[in-house]
Amino acid sequence: MSRLLGLLLATALTAPASAMSLADHPPLRELVDRLVQKDGFDRASVERTLAAASYQQSIVDAISRPAEKMPWHRYRPIFLTQQRVDGGVEFWQQHAQLLARAERDYGVPAAVITAIIGVETRYGAITGRYKALDALATLAVAGLSRSGFFAGELRELLLLGRDEHLDPLTLNSSYAGALGLPQFIPSSYRAYAIDFDQDGRRDLLSSPADAIGSVANYLHRHGWQPGQAISARATVTPAGAALANGDLLPRHTLEALRQGGVSVLGDDFEVQPNGPASATPLNAALIRFDGDAGDEYHLGFRNFYAITRYNHSALYALAVTQLAAAIDAQHGATP
Repeated sequence: MSRLLGLLLATALTAPASAMSLADHPPLRELVDRLVQKDGFDRASVERTLAAASYQQSIVDAISRPAEKMPWHRYRPIFLTQQRVDGGVEFWQQHAQLLARAERDYGVPAAVITAIIGVETRYGAITGRYKALDALATLAVAGLSRSGFFAGELRELLLLGRDEHLDPLTLNSSYAGALGLPQFIPSSYRAYAIDFDQDGRRDLLSSPADAIGSVANYLHRHGWQPGQAISARATVTPAGAALANGDLLPRHTLEALRQGGVSVLGDDFEVQPNGPASATPLNAALIRFDGDAGDEYHLGFRNFYAITRYNHSALYALAVTQLAAAIDAQHGATP
């Protein structure tokens, strides 16, 4: 344990490289105490597990430059590729019955479920190159603004291992500790994963069925509205542009937006799941993106906001939306 903490403090916090015990590092000391006192873990067992973690500077570097900080015209080409569309169509065809059942049970279109798994892991091809224990231990002590959050996720990882009979030492993840085909962080895994193939396990690591059902459940639990559109292109007057204030919550009625200088382009919603857009009045947020030709405006409806609960980024939600539309169009045109 002292070797781990010496590395953590020397590298992440530029402290002396002298050996230190677990108790000398407050976040990890508090974590162990909570796991023992409130969660019923054996102290020696927890300490042995954490002793296997190692600090990874590449994790700190990666989280300091997330793709979601890019402008839209650079972010979009990462995910809107023909290869990813083709992969989505293939994934849909391979798991058609599961996707149809998820859509029926949760109201989330098959194309959207597919697109999320496509954006996250290329349909399961890339599920993470870091050890989840390394990722979360590193971020928990790195002195970042969200280090407390990652300490909490490290606790959730150990609870997940106990709940699902998984060995935390063997789990791979993203640099932020996200797991499996749909890249759920440990707390989301525990809260929203479901056993969609009914084999007695919630397996997001290797079960496409559980991944499909869990993505649908996650969006459903975060307010997905079946039959409603996700987003729409818009044009704005100079006065209307002020309504794009960075707020993703859909607070404005379409009529209020129109009166404020916002026009939906031909009222042609980018994604019309389950047929035409619902007749239910829609509220929307006006969101500005840095497009190829300058400012680009989109309306984000309640379903767009639900996608941002998966990843708190308008860029992410728009990439999922447009990839879903492209997959849906190609899937519909495929014999």
